Amino acid sequence: MKIVLLGHSGQVGRELLRSLPPTGEVVCPSRQASDFRDTTELEVFIQRLKADVVINAAAYTAVDRAETEPDLAYIINAKAPGAIARACKLAGSKFIHFSTDYVFAGDKSDAYAESDVRAPLSVYGRTKAEGEDFVLESGAAALIFRTSWVHAAHGANFIRRILQLATERESLSVVSDQVGSPTSARHISEVIALAIHRLRSGADFASGTYHLTSTGSASWHDVAQFALGRAVELGWSSRMAPADIKAIPSHAYPTAAARPLNSRLNTHKLRSALDIDLPKWQIGVLQTVQDIVEVMQK
Repeated sequence: MKIVLLGHSGQVGRELLRSLPPTGEVVCPSRQASDFRDTTELEVFIQRLKADVVINAAAYTAVDRAETEPDLAYIINAKAPGAIARACKLAGSKFIHFSTDYVFAGDKSDAYAESDVRAPLSVYGRTKAEGEDFVLESGAAALIFRTSWVHAAHGANFIRRILQLATERESLSVVSDQVGSPTSARHISEVIALAIHRLRSGADFASGTYHLTSTGSASWHDVAQFALGRAVELGWSSRMAPADIKAIPSHAYPTAAARPLNSRLNTHKLRSALDIDLPKWQIGVLQTVQDIVEVMQK
């Protein structure tokens, strides 16, 4: 099986490089060869590769900067996935694409199902929703995985930032009224590898949209305290304790882009389709913290 992985240097992409090799040959085109800004050439390039599966782990994820760069965010998050999907349709390739909890407004009282109405609050969320539409409209055999609050020991993410700030400051304020499911890039990659194995074996796995997150939920404040607490136990050199991280409401920490207050995603559809259990968010955060501390202690 030939698997083309776009965005291999990102958080999810790097973990996919670890999990995918047992499932087939993994091809990682360079950014120059697969230029998302030239969607016409991108479509031709992907079609010529004639892959069995194309995975798009690339995206414009600078949520606040997207408010001032809407055109670029639209090209990368919406037009490019549409072009890739059309190429996959013509080449007979399966397409795996990632989306986000930011397609929802966050005003629902419980977890969002795949079929719930999308109402993004930001340019980032809107362009990701448009990308979903283009992929589905292409007619390609596509799997769209919405995930949330992704973290890893590498790349720019909340956990890495909190641990870094803990080495510099004696206290910190973190938003406590935004709730979601922190999700490990490693766990995402393992589910994708399983999905590809199912596709390769000919098992039934219907195209469409699936929610892929860890189980349980927490606020950003909860995550910050948990991550720092585990890091300190592992020997992290911190100037503050978890209790020094203060809870604040979102309005006390204004950002250019609005965030959904409720980012919880219902994962029943995916768990039923693959007959799997998804790990608790604490397991993934602990793994990420352990990896970060291990690297820093070398």
